Amino acid sequence: MTGATLAGDILVRAATVDDVELLHRFSVDLAAYEDEPQAVTSTPQTLARDGFGEKAQFAALIAEREGKPVGFALYTFNYSVWTAARGIFIEDIWVVPEQRRGGVARALMVALARECQAKGFRRIDLNVLDWNPARGFYEKIGFRWIRNWLPYRLSGEALDKLVSVSATSS
Repeated sequence: MTGATLAGDILVRAATVDDVELLHRFSVDLAAYEDEPQAVTSTPQTLARDGFGEKAQFAALIAEREGKPVGFALYTFNYSVWTAARGIFIEDIWVVPEQRRGGVARALMVALARECQAKGFRRIDLNVLDWNPARGFYEKIGFRWIRNWLPYRLSGEALDKLVSVSATSS
């Protein structure tokens, strides 16, 4: 994202390396909200390494109200062979509890949609927990639940096991 956008009294700007402590804190807060506080193994240092520089692995936006950070969206890019176009995948989006229902998430989503259009991208994807009340917000702004698709993940011990099994059978 180039520059910052203003939505009412909410400023949305691109995160910089100076924001890694904030990004980490918001990530920890989000993990606690999702009842997985132990899941965060990143550090501000790994976020600085992986998010900023020539080969950045992610980008992030910070939402501020009255100069105070009130939310963030951390995202990566994907590609659809069907549409022959890139898209944005929102890995994490978080609004501090006392600012919810105050337009922060909408301002972040508008900024992401503008970035999509400006870069010729065709879609924004995200995953949301089935119990998360934010599902209603996402649907209200136009996201649709793809009922036939189920997310799967291979990680941790299962990933290691698959690698070791395939190494011994090769």
